[in-house]
This record gives sequence, structure tokens and C-alpha cells, in this order.
Amino acid sequence: MTTPADYVLQLQTHMTVSPLIDAFQVIEQKAWPDRGYVRIRMTLHNGDFLEVAEYFVLEGDELVPHRYRYQWMDGERQRLRRRWDNIEHYPGLPAFPHHVHIGDEQCVEPSHRLSILDLLRTLSDEIAGDELRDTPRSRIAEARAAYYDRAAL
Repeated sequence: MTTPADYVLQLQTHMTVSPLIDAFQVIEQKAWPDRGYVRIRMTLHNGDFLEVAEYFVLEGDELVPHRYRYQWMDGERQRLRRRWDNIEHYPGLPAFPHHVHIGDEQCVEPSHRLSILDLLRTLSDEIAGDELRDTPRSRIAEARAAYYDRAAL
């Protein structure tokens, strides 16, 4: 079973070693025994900006995102690429309340429940493709070592 605290640590580890992410800043994080919340800003490898906010709850042995907003923008933060959220303002959409805004607040399509890790996998496949798959293992090993050195302090 993954605890909320384990999940937060897993997110930070993933962001540290992921070639998709050049930098990240944890704005807020909270972990209780049965739930948690994280808000993180990231600069992606291609220069784009990603801000994620997720409130998650432990249900049985699984952590489930209950409220989320993941906003992906260009590097200048002027143009929305996509925003996934589950705010209940489009009840007519299939898979309500899960939806994605694509390029514009008014362009809304059905989506499905995502976690931050699901989103990062999706973005790795979509924007990185072969570029990130070809990242030398030495860079990943260096990032991992730096993360654990910081964690030991």
C-alpha cells in the first residue's frame, strides 16, 4: 500500500530523475494518513510551463485523485496548451466531471481521471518522443544521485 507521504516522495523522485522536467518547485504539499494535497510548478525540457494541483484520498489500498487541475502552457505562460480538471461545470460531457480544455478555455472535450504521474507519462510521450528516450542514462543517474544527496541533508 502506498501512503500519501510515500506518494508525495514518489512524485518528487520522479520529477528529479525525469528527463521531461528541467526544474520544479513545490508550492504546497500536505500529507495526512488518509489523504494529501500537492501543488507544483514545473519547467519542462522543451521550455513549456506546467502547474499541477491535486487533492488525493486513500481508498482501500489505492490513492485516488479527487480534485485536480493540471495546466500546461507555453514557456511564456501566455498560451494554454491544455488544462485537465474535474471541476463540475460541464455536466453534459461524457465522463463528467473529467474534461480537458484544449488551446482555449472554450474548447472542452471529455477526458478521464488522471494522476500527476499519469499526466507526466502522457506528456513524455506527447512532447518528448524520441528526444527524451535518447537521454543518456548518465544524466538520469546524476539527477538521481543529486536528489538523494539533498534528501540526506
